[in-house]
Amino acid sequence: MPFPPVEHALHQPNGLLATGGDLSPGRLLAAYRRGIFPWFGPGDPILWWSPDPRMVLFPAEFRISQSLRKTLRRHIYEIRTDTVFEQVMRACAAPRDGEGGGTWILDEMIAAYGALHRQGYAHSAEVWMDGELAGGLYGVHIGAMFYGESMFSRRRDASKIALAHLAAQWQRRYGDNSLIDCQMHTPHLASLGARAIPRTEFVARVQELINCTPVSDFRFDPDLFR
Repeated sequence: MPFPPVEHALHQPNGLLATGGDLSPGRLLAAYRRGIFPWFGPGDPILWWSPDPRMVLFPAEFRISQSLRKTLRRHIYEIRTDTVFEQVMRACAAPRDGEGGGTWILDEMIAAYGALHRQGYAHSAEVWMDGELAGGLYGVHIGAMFYGESMFSRRRDASKIALAHLAAQWQRRYGDNSLIDCQMHTPHLASLGARAIPRTEFVARVQELINCTPVSDFRFDPDLFR
């Protein structure tokens, strides 16, 4: 076993399970299949987490505001997948307004998830406006699970557009039991319909969903918001 049981994770800090190892594709996939993810800062060892409770988004519960719904229907954007994966990761790593200059999306993380991307497990959803990358997200896809890692916006609602398409596609493709992992609680994710569930429930759902047969192409149907 490359990791201890998730029940051994600390309460403070919430979910810290293990340190060390590497970011090889095999270890990363083993982690995600057990409900574990890496998260660490510059100068830290690799830290592995499985918090309790776990923030998730059930696709059918994604909350679309009236203004976002108008944007989705106007189609003033183009949605793409996997065309500039590394660029999306680097955009997610850039400091947000009002935040410091640090990031957990280090060069070693970009290299590691780039390797997962080349193997067909890590993907990006991209929103393009006026020929420029306006926002998006990236994460890991195993079976019917999508493990969201990070998202960014350079134009209003751009990351929400990407998440709306992901949720709608997951609902259409995998049904009511599908799940998007959001890892930890933030007010922004909660405003979009994500909620916390017990780790035991999350891990049980993961074990069911990772064994579903995935669709080989990571793409969004063009009629999701027609």
